[in-house]
Amino acid sequence: MTPDDIRRQELSNFLRTRRERLSPTDAGLHPGPRRRTPGLRREEVAQLAGISATWYTWLEQKRPVKVSVNVLNNLARVLKLNAIEKIQLFHLALRQPAVDRLPHRPEISPLIQRMLDQMETIAGFIMGPRWDVLAWNRAARAFFFDFAAVPADERNLVWLTFTSPALNSLMVDWPTRAQDVLARFRGDYGRHAGDAHFVQLVDRLKAVSPEFARWWPRHDVRPQSEGRKQYAHPTAGRMLAEHFTFSMTDNPELRLTLFAPVAEADSIARFRRLVDSFEAHGHRDGNGRGARAASRV
Repeated sequence: MTPDDIRRQELSNFLRTRRERLSPTDAGLHPGPRRRTPGLRREEVAQLAGISATWYTWLEQKRPVKVSVNVLNNLARVLKLNAIEKIQLFHLALRQPAVDRLPHRPEISPLIQRMLDQMETIAGFIMGPRWDVLAWNRAARAFFFDFAAVPADERNLVWLTFTSPALNSLMVDWPTRAQDVLARFRGDYGRHAGDAHFVQLVDRLKAVSPEFARWWPRHDVRPQSEGRKQYAHPTAGRMLAEHFTFSMTDNPELRLTLFAPVAEADSIARFRRLVDSFEAHGHRDGNGRGARAASRV
């Protein structure tokens, strides 16, 4: 399949899943007897959006039809899309941004790496557009695991969320957390629909994770989040940490994610002891360098 074929398939599936979750009553229609399909019918969506039923059917049939901003706004209104879902619709329908225009693994400047290294009691890492983990600090290695020891083609937060037993056990209520990760990743997938690296990652995850394969077809999308989560660390015990994600000014496709322990449940003290213990044990990478140097990609 070409990138355009993949994009149209994503658009078709997205429209269908949004249509099927609405009842006629939700749209102000009389349900009527003998409805064989879940949700709204295609012709009902078209009627409510003020467009041809044939044209809308072509859109769900992945035909190369052109759409206008006005039509997309109407579809977003009829399908009752929230803000992030509307963005997803526009990305899929208008092919913005262009796919494959970014390097697979953007480089992290030494200045940014030094900034990460100086965060002694905040776990931080930087992800690329495809959620590859490109840089990290010692606190992130102590809190999560040694990113440097993970093979480069698996050093991806979505992959690790669904395949790493260590990360699975660290996340309290893993099913909810994993679905949240998937839904946030789905937004980035839509922005780059057809990108070969995204497609390969999703195909691999479908093959190895039954949960990913089951949840992916839902087309759930959520914005990048901030908040407070609970963690069950194997050596430090239960901790609470707040997490924040920021886009990098020079390259908005790069994101800095920080995890800061909070005062409750003795989390700050536990976190500091964890990092101190990690450093005291002299953790080094395979080339014999210290923990700071090991964090460089």
